[in-house]
Amino acid sequence: MQGDVTERKKLEDRLRQSQKMDAVGRLAAGVAHDFNNLLTVVSGHSQLLLRLPDLSPSIRRSIMAINEAGDRASALTRQLLAFSRQTVLQPKVMDVNVVISATGKMLKRLIGEDILFTTVLDPTLSRIKVDPGQLDQILMNLAVNARDAMPKGGSLRIETANVTIGEDHAAPHIDCKPGPQVMLSITDTGSGMTPEVLNCIFEPFFTTKEIGQGTGLGLATVFGIVQQNGGCIHVESEPGQGTTFRIYFPAVVGQEADKSDLAASNTLRGTERILIVEDEEAVRELAVISLEMQGYKVMTATDGKDALRIVRTRGGPIDLVLTDVVMPNISGPELVEKLRLQFPRMKVLFMSGYTDDAVLRRGLSEAYVSFIEKPYTPLALARRVRQVLDSSGSAAAR
Repeated sequence: MQGDVTERKKLEDRLRQSQKMDAVGRLAAGVAHDFNNLLTVVSGHSQLLLRLPDLSPSIRRSIMAINEAGDRASALTRQLLAFSRQTVLQPKVMDVNVVISATGKMLKRLIGEDILFTTVLDPTLSRIKVDPGQLDQILMNLAVNARDAMPKGGSLRIETANVTIGEDHAAPHIDCKPGPQVMLSITDTGSGMTPEVLNCIFEPFFTTKEIGQGTGLGLATVFGIVQQNGGCIHVESEPGQGTTFRIYFPAVVGQEADKSDLAASNTLRGTERILIVEDEEAVRELAVISLEMQGYKVMTATDGKDALRIVRTRGGPIDLVLTDVVMPNISGPELVEKLRLQFPRMKVLFMSGYTDDAVLRRGLSEAYVSFIEKPYTPLALARRVRQVLDSSGSAAAR
């Protein structure tokens, strides 16, 4: 009987956590689109200004402060959307060991020299399918959490292993799927947590830090990312005994890791003809400046209907269409379908400041669709455009 009561309480706690995250997620989704458009303009133009050679030191410092503020606001938006499971995923089959090894030096700098950093990585580790940027975010957030729990130093150990979760194990942990899993564990020798704190650590905006020292979004973000990628997370901690986070992702068996298409091209420049379709004037102008600086021939349209008119009147081939997803009159995916009848070899890059739910409802449910999320920088846009143009086949028809 006691076991039934305990299990029911766990289920109720999970339900309350889910309801809270859904509520904040709806709030975040409601403001994300407009906020991301504004951040695209702020961060984009500040980076363009920083490229000017004759700025005085004081002006350069002011522009850098604006750019840094934009980056912090962008990171906060991503955190809000990540823990509420509202981000657009671009998952890839990948080796967790490779990611840990690549980010190891950065994590060492992040936690400081007074914390011993070690890894124990299973050389036979299976692959997982997850968004690479989100996996980096998990490692960063948990490393920061561990560092803050060890103000006088200590040790941080990251381990990986192949495990199999049976039906008997999955039952008491309702968020875990039975079957082969890849386990990622992060263990620190910090101050640990009381049961009361442990029950609240994934709550949005819950923090034990002083006012101004933390947003209370770090662990909530990790929880949301893990859930969104089909995994589960468990925590073990006692006061004075440190903390261990164990994250489980479904293993991808018999499939090699994807070769990253995000590697930097030898050049960002090009002479191809690009059609930019964006209903926000300031964002559209930034995209034009960013791509014309790289040598591209650019046409612009205010929405899908205007894009079709411009294609009819101007003629000529289109090498790539860069289009917003959600627009009045004709949406981005609908526009692409119409344009592809005339330009079957045309490449496509979608962009949006909307969140996952809004984008999926408008036809971008396939992970392989080329997509850039707002806010983006001029450099990021130029790199992504070059990658799509250099890719084999059609990003929207693969």
